Amino acid sequence: MLDLRQIDNSWTLFLDRDGVLNIEKYQDYVYNYGEFHFYEGVLDAMRILATRFDRIVITTNQKGIGKGLMTDADLQQIHDRMVQDIEAAGGRVDKIYYCSSIDNNHTHRKPQPGMAFDAVKDFPLIDLRKSLIVGNNLSDMEFGRNAGMHTVFVQTTHPDLSLPNALIDLAVLDLPAFAKALQGA
Repeated sequence: MLDLRQIDNSWTLFLDRDGVLNIEKYQDYVYNYGEFHFYEGVLDAMRILATRFDRIVITTNQKGIGKGLMTDADLQQIHDRMVQDIEAAGGRVDKIYYCSSIDNNHTHRKPQPGMAFDAVKDFPLIDLRKSLIVGNNLSDMEFGRNAGMHTVFVQTTHPDLSLPNALIDLAVLDLPAFAKALQGA
């Protein structure tokens, strides 16, 4: 179990993107910013989280690039606009890592921990033992475990996942619920 009271601003927040920040398209990809829709309350949550975490990074699998359905430039445009909207609401994202590989065993494709290790290289003050991943899939939780961090499961896309689960330290309804729980800790 994750004790939210132990989290101070020396911690790092890792966030999955689709299904956490924005509505995940069912068995498809977000191809442009017109298809990117924040969940209600996420922008306010990002503002709250920016005050509680030293670093906020996004780690996201983006297989659509590897399949040739979109380009790195397409993804960059989506991320640029997403970050602009988060910053306009008072939040922040320090860096975005993505894996476009279609190989499920690629070192950077979640649940493999490569993106977390890249974040540590870029931000040497990150202590993965004082980090957590917020994600909506068990692969996000495995990613967290593989990197040695705490895990928070949002039930946005899998509300009927059987709990408790050994991969999950804390389960919440969505990112705004996590931010609210953190405020109350």
